[in-house]
Amino acid sequence: MEQEKRILLDCRDAALGYEGKPVWEHLSFQVHSGDYVCIVGENGSGKSTLVKSLLGLLHPMAGEIVRSPSLRSGAIGYLPQQTKAQKDFPATVTEVVRSGFLSGKGMRFFYTPKEKSTALMHMGKLGVLELKDRCYRELSGGQQQRLCIARAMAVSPSVLLMDEPASALDPISTAKVEELIHELKKDYTIVIVTHNMQQAARVSDKTAFFYMGEMVEFDNTKKIFTNPEKEATQNYITGRFG
Repeated sequence: MEQEKRILLDCRDAALGYEGKPVWEHLSFQVHSGDYVCIVGENGSGKSTLVKSLLGLLHPMAGEIVRSPSLRSGAIGYLPQQTKAQKDFPATVTEVVRSGFLSGKGMRFFYTPKEKSTALMHMGKLGVLELKDRCYRELSGGQQQRLCIARAMAVSPSVLLMDEPASALDPISTAKVEELIHELKKDYTIVIVTHNMQQAARVSDKTAFFYMGEMVEFDNTKKIFTNPEKEATQNYITGRFG
């Protein structure tokens, strides 16, 4: 019998924004254990606001985002969109992956043997163990993404939230990262935030489409792409916006 899925993130009629100005309004959707969800919106639509809200860094102006008790503070593994400064970070692969444990260390200044072994395990699982002594900035874009995912896995045993995980990668590296994320779905609930509808079609089980500050449609990905309910969704898929 298939295990019943638990609600991990429950967005209830939420308004999200800054300084009294909402970017998103009346957002209601759920992420269940085992889901592979792509949240899609155009560039500049406020996806970063949504990411911060899901991580608990930004509180809703109205409504609420309820997290499962299993998601203690900081227990969502987060892969941010990389900046040039991050790509040039002068640390070893091992140091970068271990840094994922820092948010839960409190006043402890040293990594425990368990944390060290867990970091090595994640590096092995993601195929970067042989790079453990290399400098992060010497790696290819695809290799950097792999070890950043390993770092995110150190934070959470169950949920990974990724912001444009294939941004600025070449097609071969993009395909490898997408294949890796698909493999991680066996053990993690995955939420990807992206502007790329084609990526959503390739990788996700569910797609949420946001436009003009509202969630237009949230459904099974295959249905979204073959039989969308809303004209706005169809227009975005076929590129008729802008």
